[in-house]
Amino acid sequence: MKLKVVIHKEAEGGYWAEVPAIPGCATQGETFEELLSNIYEAVEGCLSVDMESLKTSDTDRVMEIVV
Repeated sequence: MKLKVVIHKEAEGGYWAEVPAIPGCATQGETFEELLSNIYEAVEGCLSVDMESLKTSDTDRVMEIVV
């Protein structure tokens, strides 16, 4: 999966980034390298689903796909 990320440089120092394709998905970092690491963590967190909280029946199928 490829996602566009908008990276903003703060005047006071550091960076913050947002992922427009995932509303509310944003992160920050003191350095660019820290920001890059945090982006992956933020996207994973925004896309993760607690499977135990989902209500499914015996006829439902849960699949994981890669896009």
